[in-house]
Amino acid sequence: MKFVDEAFIDISAGDGGNGCVSFRHEKYKEFGGPNGGDGGRGGHVWAVADVNLNTLVDFRYARRHDAGRGEHGMGSDMFGAMGHDIVLKMPVGTIISDVETGEVLYELLVPGDKIMIAKGGDGGFGNMRYKSSINRAPRQKTPGWPGEKKSLKLELKVLADVGLLGMPNAGKSTLISAVSNARPKIADYAFTTLHPNLGVVRVGPEQSFVIADLPGLIEGASEGAGLGHQFLRHLQRTRLLLHVVDMAPFDDNVDPVAQAKAIVAELKKYDPKLYDKPRWLVLNKLDMVPKEEREAKVKDFVKRFKWKGPVFEISALTREGCEHMVQGIYQHIRAQQVAEQAPVDVDPRFAVSDNPES
Repeated sequence: MKFVDEAFIDISAGDGGNGCVSFRHEKYKEFGGPNGGDGGRGGHVWAVADVNLNTLVDFRYARRHDAGRGEHGMGSDMFGAMGHDIVLKMPVGTIISDVETGEVLYELLVPGDKIMIAKGGDGGFGNMRYKSSINRAPRQKTPGWPGEKKSLKLELKVLADVGLLGMPNAGKSTLISAVSNARPKIADYAFTTLHPNLGVVRVGPEQSFVIADLPGLIEGASEGAGLGHQFLRHLQRTRLLLHVVDMAPFDDNVDPVAQAKAIVAELKKYDPKLYDKPRWLVLNKLDMVPKEEREAKVKDFVKRFKWKGPVFEISALTREGCEHMVQGIYQHIRAQQVAEQAPVDVDPRFAVSDNPES
């Protein structure tokens, strides 16, 4: 299914039913009194976070969503029935904002979250409400209140613990398929990834984390070049970024250090907060570098890139070095999850400054 992470919808809660003016007419009851009932409440519009959904594609083809109107009140003390509510199922991670103001109204972050996004109008009062000792035959009634109407923008940010960052064809798709259950498209040309892919990495019993593979970035991405800029938003909720670098580019004139610096520059231009997230360096495709040259090539890269943080030397294709990296990632994520409650026993090799470039 095509990944759709943005949609626009118009929603309308139901209007309330009108109140009724009516008087009791029964044999032998000359002064039966008022018996006009109230109108029913209009239906609400609800949004529910559904774990079985991962795109907003349904809302591309069904933009208008209307709840039911409340029925009008009737005689014989009969109140109008409430209008039917409607429930819109959305993926976990959906942000709902107002189209006109841009204000974020709601966020669906927890599976099963249910939020009223448009309130139905209250029903009007019938004349039985106005009966009193000095007003025995009231003829007042009120109309139902209108339901809320909104134009909304839906935006999906995937909920992943780890995000893969890098140039096209850096091996990100191969990496996520090597360490998780995700099966993205893999080919020997750039831009094979056209939409985010999520995978669950199993570390051990009841030990796992979610990793996201996004389309590769190119220079100028922060201004809209390429595909990756459309999905940088999905990195904003990750706990850790893995900067994947191709250490064996097909073109001998391509400098991996220059490419890596370009990615970092685009990240900083797009969102300084994203740039400040913990980021680790993953040097990939080392199986294509002769063994006798690997150590020198890695040292040269780290020196010229001026990197002082964690570095992982891997081959996603052969899975060499992947297990060590996965264990380090899990310990880092676990430490973040429980840092506020209690200290965690973390391997000191991974408990270092996570975004050092100077």
